[in-house]
Amino acid sequence: MTLENVADEEDESTGALAGTLVVDLSRALAGPHAGMMLGDLGARVVKIEAVGSGDETRRWGPPFVGPETDLQSSYFLSCNRNKESLALDLKSAADIQILTALLERADVVIENFRTGVMDRLGLSMTRLHEINPRLVILSITGFGHDGPEAGRAGYDQIVQGEAGLMSITGSGPDDPQRVGVPIADLLSGMYGAYGVVAALLERTVTGVGTVVRTSLLSAVVGVHAFQGTRVTVADEVPEAQGNHHPSIAPYGLFGCADGAVQISVGNESLWRRLCERFGIDSADPLLADNAQRVRHRRHTIEVVERAFAGFDAAELLTALAEAGIPAGTVRSLDEVYRWDQAISQGLLLEVDHPTLGPIELPGPPIRFFATDGQSERETTKRRHRPPPLLDEHGASIREWLGEGTQR
Repeated sequence: MTLENVADEEDESTGALAGTLVVDLSRALAGPHAGMMLGDLGARVVKIEAVGSGDETRRWGPPFVGPETDLQSSYFLSCNRNKESLALDLKSAADIQILTALLERADVVIENFRTGVMDRLGLSMTRLHEINPRLVILSITGFGHDGPEAGRAGYDQIVQGEAGLMSITGSGPDDPQRVGVPIADLLSGMYGAYGVVAALLERTVTGVGTVVRTSLLSAVVGVHAFQGTRVTVADEVPEAQGNHHPSIAPYGLFGCADGAVQISVGNESLWRRLCERFGIDSADPLLADNAQRVRHRRHTIEVVERAFAGFDAAELLTALAEAGIPAGTVRSLDEVYRWDQAISQGLLLEVDHPTLGPIELPGPPIRFFATDGQSERETTKRRHRPPPLLDEHGASIREWLGEGTQR
């Protein structure tokens, strides 16, 4: 399958947020992920980086790729596509003047400094709205902007623990595990971008911008979902229990002759099909309904794995598909990026990086379609900027500001 080559900029003005200027003051992951999401939607995103060193993720590795004289961090590449880079010293009056000129033209500013840093830089929320009353301000912190622990630095793994996620992740209650990606950072960036889009829509009515605030803590608690209501409503304290669903059974990872497969038996019709196809005794009182199967989870797992024991994974997946039972395998990440289905969804894209040349990046997860009532035409933004070199666009942005260009 051919990937889109996105080296040119003929598609630069497309997307739902085309014409929107975002000033991204953030670093590391939460804010940059929000900025990248807005860039994927067509916004022009100017990333402000520290002079000389840039975003700290430029040094997070290995792995690093590229020539020894200009190594690039794969971590940085993961969260900074569709951005321009402008290096500024925010303690310099001259550079603050450049930033101010940029903010005057901007629609959105993103920051994820610790509480109080923006005030010390002379860029309080009040000051930002003095500069530009239409500015939508996204501010992301670790534990929130107020409250007794507002000043704490927010790092993903610490928040995964503090927000309870690690207590329900792992093989059991004595084996707390972090999620395999910095999920607190990523979720707070996603919630932040969602809030920005809502604030931009509100601005079309009010004519003024608002402040959008979220935190790593809020983002993780925000996805507690049914585990949260187990506590708040049912007065239960969830614990980690490995690769099996706490409220549905059988639903999880089950061993077979040469490995394991995943199944999701979410209703009684699927359960009856599973029993019929694999010779499971549906009259077993411990398996009578979902509530019983959840209460007797260990027995349920043993029964299902006994039924699967004579199958290797490939033939088991075929048999499950024939029976209409949702199932799947566990893919490694390299397998995911070679999978035709993932590629078909735009989840792999190619950009032409200034020092690395053509590289493939994970693609954005949202697609857009126009319809005339009879057919659909995809309108998803197809051409993307590569993650920038440090201050790659500094000269052109300064020139643009000097010309007094208006939005």
